Amino acid sequence: MLGLEGLGLAGLFIGTFLAATIIPFSSDALYIAVLLATKDTAGCLAVGTLGNWLGGVTSYWLGRLAKWEWLEKHFKVKEETLLKQKAQIDKYGVWLALLSWVPGIGDVITIALGFYKAPAVWTHILLLAGKFGRFAVWTWMLGM
Repeated sequence: MLGLEGLGLAGLFIGTFLAATIIPFSSDALYIAVLLATKDTAGCLAVGTLGNWLGGVTSYWLGRLAKWEWLEKHFKVKEETLLKQKAQIDKYGVWLALLSWVPGIGDVITIALGFYKAPAVWTHILLLAGKFGRFAVWTWMLGM
């Protein structure tokens, strides 16, 4: 967790923000560590959600800026993969933003929503709901 848990709420914000971008590490583990250390339920829920949501919003806009040719050339993403993604985005639309918290695929979903130009306002609202829900469940499971 890069020692971020020792920074309290500031570390939680930084970590949850970064974890919602393409930097791979667990915001869940960081959230739990800071929540247990501080016992600040409202603060952790607000800061964790805000950081993770803003990281997701950043990923969405990075996806929005991406070009098809860049993904194929620099990231070696095959056209078939992009077409499969597009079919899922076309089928489920902004509702996929609710799954942005899922480890391994959440960041890809968020970037894809931006890439395929899902409506920004609704995507951001549903991102916020998904991120809040994730940390609310952890808070509840820990009995805090």
